[in-house]
Amino acid sequence: MDKQTITGRTARTTMTLVVIGLLAGCAQTKSLVSSMGRSSTPSDETVILGAPDAEQYLDELYALAIGDPKTQAEIYADAESGAKLTPGPQTNLRYALVLATPGHQRFNPEIAQSMLRDVLLQESILTSAEISLATIHLNSVERQLALSADARRALASSSLAATTEGAAVQQRLAAAEAENRRLRESLNDAEEKLDAITSIERSIREQDQ
Repeated sequence: MDKQTITGRTARTTMTLVVIGLLAGCAQTKSLVSSMGRSSTPSDETVILGAPDAEQYLDELYALAIGDPKTQAEIYADAESGAKLTPGPQTNLRYALVLATPGHQRFNPEIAQSMLRDVLLQESILTSAEISLATIHLNSVERQLALSADARRALASSSLAATTEGAAVQQRLAAAEAENRRLRESLNDAEEKLDAITSIERSIREQDQ
């Protein structure tokens, strides 16, 4: 392999790792790179026949992240059919990673979380890179779900506060209306008394004349 080919391959791998960094967090991606680097030695890496290498997963996630809706739909459909037709740790991991990647219509962190947990129960038949990818994305979707739950609680709290405030406003309006009615009634009574006094005074003047 010539130097130009190696450089191109390295650049593509670097770009895909950047995407993973954006999706899962820079610190965790560094952990992935370290893990993949450590697992590159024959003594550390478990050989899994037929298992995709890390670059295949990363290339697909990169294409999913930057692709148009049609490309994203094709990647999703292919991953879904693979997991359903030939279920196994690798196909399930691939499908779970697609579900765990935000930015497309089929993004589903709940299902991704469940699938990634199941995949990690089969560590003995996963490569070190696959374990790293599954762990990083599981942590990512768990944080996303926790943030979503916090947002829902905040919204519910805000809605409750708004409802409570609305009820208080209604009570104040009702009290103000009741006070206005009382004042109008008092004003009417005063006007009637004034009219009566005016009538009496007019009658007295007429008698004097």
